[in-house]
Amino acid sequence: MTEILILTAPDEKDLPGLDKLPESVTVTHVRDEASLRDGLTRAQVLVVTDFRSDMLAECWPEQPSVRWVHATSAGVDALMFPALAESDIPVTNARGVFNRGIAEYVLGAILMFAKDTLGNLHYQKQHRWQHRETRLIRGQQALIVGAGSIGTTVGQLLSAAGLEVIGTARTAREIEGFAAVHAQEDMAQLLPHADYVVITAPLTPDTEGLFDRDNFAAMKPSAHLINVGRGPIVKTGALLEALDKGELAGAALDVFEEEPLAEDHPLWDRPNVMISAHMAGDFIGWRRALGEQFVDNFLRWQAGDSLQNEVDKARVGR
Repeated sequence: MTEILILTAPDEKDLPGLDKLPESVTVTHVRDEASLRDGLTRAQVLVVTDFRSDMLAECWPEQPSVRWVHATSAGVDALMFPALAESDIPVTNARGVFNRGIAEYVLGAILMFAKDTLGNLHYQKQHRWQHRETRLIRGQQALIVGAGSIGTTVGQLLSAAGLEVIGTARTAREIEGFAAVHAQEDMAQLLPHADYVVITAPLTPDTEGLFDRDNFAAMKPSAHLINVGRGPIVKTGALLEALDKGELAGAALDVFEEEPLAEDHPLWDRPNVMISAHMAGDFIGWRRALGEQFVDNFLRWQAGDSLQNEVDKARVGR
């Protein structure tokens, strides 16, 4: 008998999409410390859907029964507490599920800036008829910071829409739809040429705080920032300063250093900023898709095959 433990937030329903699990498998959803502590000494597989607390790190036993941890997210930085990071327990993620949704969000944000949709909404509230000219996105350059799974899908959609797409990754490479993909260390030389800078990178020790005063100062004053990666990649204070100085034209932000964004945070009132609640990839039916992806991987694990989407824990940092 195999038991799957699913750590779920108190305000979330049970994970759907598990219909094809074998009848011999037991599924236990836990939402409190006592149930989690007990389950970690009994279950063979742990699925994490709650990334908003440190409960897992606090409840992790010295000798867990868990032999595989699956995260229902693309980023796993919230799971990399020392005991798990340093163990030989494999960790997998939900790579691929959110790619298209995030890519469409980014394209929508670019079109919003190019067509001055924020301006339209502003003038509409004033009942003011104000004619302006707007930009074509064809021929504009998008810099994708983090040309991994999500970044590749984003870049390919933007390329199909007519933008010139440049990317950065750990090492230079060729990716279909990209004019070029440079090593991440070359980003500073690429920023001055980009009309749209799109962050799709995961949070690692190398990317935390990457967008600071110097990198914002390197951007075109007419450029826009779009962050769908991780909030701590951008230093919020530096972003606010750059917006106030006119070092960039605006930003679309789906992730933040501290979430949820405080009600009195100055970003809410910036007229050239669009804010969304960490939802760029969350399409209708996304939770079921996550459950179905896990089941596919579980059947591989049960059959003794290699796991899909295994992450390199050594490269992940908080």
